[in-house]
Amino acid sequence: MSNNNNDKAAVDKLHAVYGRLKEEIGQVIVGQQAVIEQVLMAVFCRGHALLVGVPGLAKTMLVATLAEALELSFRRIQFTPDLMPADITGTDVLEVDPETGRRGFRFVQGPVFANMLLADEINRTPPKTQAALLEAMQERHVTVGDRTMQLPAPFFVLATQNPIEQEGTYPLPEAQLDRFLFNIIVDYPSAAEECEIIRRVTGPASASITPLMSAQDILQLQDIVKRVPVGDHVIDFAAALVRATRPKGKEAPDFVRDMVAWGAGPRAGIGLILAAKAHAVLRGRFHATTRDVIEVAAPVLRHRVLTTFNAEAAGVSSDDIIRRLLTKLTPRDNLKV
Repeated sequence: MSNNNNDKAAVDKLHAVYGRLKEEIGQVIVGQQAVIEQVLMAVFCRGHALLVGVPGLAKTMLVATLAEALELSFRRIQFTPDLMPADITGTDVLEVDPETGRRGFRFVQGPVFANMLLADEINRTPPKTQAALLEAMQERHVTVGDRTMQLPAPFFVLATQNPIEQEGTYPLPEAQLDRFLFNIIVDYPSAAEECEIIRRVTGPASASITPLMSAQDILQLQDIVKRVPVGDHVIDFAAALVRATRPKGKEAPDFVRDMVAWGAGPRAGIGLILAAKAHAVLRGRFHATTRDVIEVAAPVLRHRVLTTFNAEAAGVSSDDIIRRLLTKLTPRDNLKV
């Protein structure tokens, strides 16, 4: 009982810190509140996120600012066609001792050895290099030769993709996309936000970010998120939503059979529940509801629901499919908790 009370106290504290986090990040980033919240949810779920948006939307600055506010070590990798796996993980270098003349190898850590790693334009590098990063994401360690080295804890990868430029790129295979908890759409700012961005960038003022959390705080919160209670009916709802995305399954509606080529796998259901728990915690609640599942459904499912040519020709996106499924499956008792 005492542990439960401690968890609730920690959730209340996080809810208060979350408001201050948004204020701190807001000194640098204008708008993008939904993006900030989804990135934080991924962090507290021990997951990784893919940020999709055109250039110039401050994706890199957002991640760097968030790392500063959370007091985490931050590295950025600009992915290019000639980037090699060793450029990410690190490599052995030959050194000569100036006193003894002895030669030996020393491992030099790559940029993956950080708490928060920004993989900029991950689709611009060949599959071999992508796979090296994705292995680190899954296993949270890297293997060089016969040695396995653990990555720092916590460890998050936030990767970016440009959705409009596909020439000379290597799109991530579906199996690798599935390793990202969230696919986050970074959209254009509103007219007022765009004016404020121009005003800030062309003005003399510079913001100073105050760290509000530490790596140890985040590790504790990750454990608390896992302990958040969730009712069986919420799990049933998440499972039903995932199963309804599979066109060959008996639970699939007719529009899914016609417009979806491949549906979401079991990892999507796990992601829905974990993200729903984090969504609840950020709002100061120590229980997850079907409403939380609905709120996180789009970023969890949009990269796991692959549309058919018929859907693309009709202008129907995976987000449209998810919205229709939520309308069809939402409990009649108005989302009981």
